Amino acid sequence: MKDRQVLHTIRAMETSDGAGVRLKRALGQNPAVRLDPFLMLDAFSSDNPDDYIAGFPPHPHRGFETVTYLVEGHMRHRDHLGNEGDLQQGGVQWMTAGRGIIHEEMPQQEDGLLRGFQLWINLPAAEKMKPAGYRDIHDREIPRLDLATGGQIKAIAGKVDLAGESLTAPVHGGSTDPLYLDVILRPGESVAVPLTPGYNAFLYLFEGAVTVAEDTVSVDHVAVLTDGDRVTLVAGRDGARLLLLTGRPLGEPVAQYGPFVMNTQEELEQALQDYRNGTLTEPA
Repeated sequence: MKDRQVLHTIRAMETSDGAGVRLKRALGQNPAVRLDPFLMLDAFSSDNPDDYIAGFPPHPHRGFETVTYLVEGHMRHRDHLGNEGDLQQGGVQWMTAGRGIIHEEMPQQEDGLLRGFQLWINLPAAEKMKPAGYRDIHDREIPRLDLATGGQIKAIAGKVDLAGESLTAPVHGGSTDPLYLDVILRPGESVAVPLTPGYNAFLYLFEGAVTVAEDTVSVDHVAVLTDGDRVTLVAGRDGARLLLLTGRPLGEPVAQYGPFVMNTQEELEQALQDYRNGTLTEPA
């Protein structure tokens, strides 16, 4: 088997979004910091309500999918379709913006730790104008594998075979066929995770330290991986916790303006016009 190595690393950038939520942008700081089909990865973590209480009031999207994974805390989703999602610890909200959606994500707590991630996954040109959709996934629906040496792997999206067992997440397949794992490793623990050759892959470390081949990745860094059919992760002396993601690249041009992601400038201008005249969410 061919082991993947670290191609390069990206340090997460502190910024804010929504109505002033403080976060770290790990992917998507600019067009050069993407990894097809992944457009953006934001990490938020704070026990100071001033950093998150204003949340993400109603705002539009078109042309991609958003995946919100809440590690700790409580948030609620509402959208123009009438969907409501109660996002609690360990849960996931999977939203397909498609032709257009207007939604909000608001904290349901006034204090305590709010910690999680939002991932943006691109849609191919043929699917950018499909009807919007939403799925609320409870923590109990998400499969896990307990490693023999104490760690754990949680499959948020995709399928993976590990240690003779198969994990199949509630969301799998599709045009980009994403694999999205939450990996917890004990001090010094290692695990080899099989990955699909030809798919782009990266990890984001948010606790401890991890080594891939000869390279040690630090907290709040993305490590973009070379091609291969597996990656071997070795935790440092304090253990490690990380997100590991792969996806089938689309190989299509990307035109983006904030919450709209299309293939051409003309399509992007149409999205903006549709939003301004109130037809963004109307059926085609």
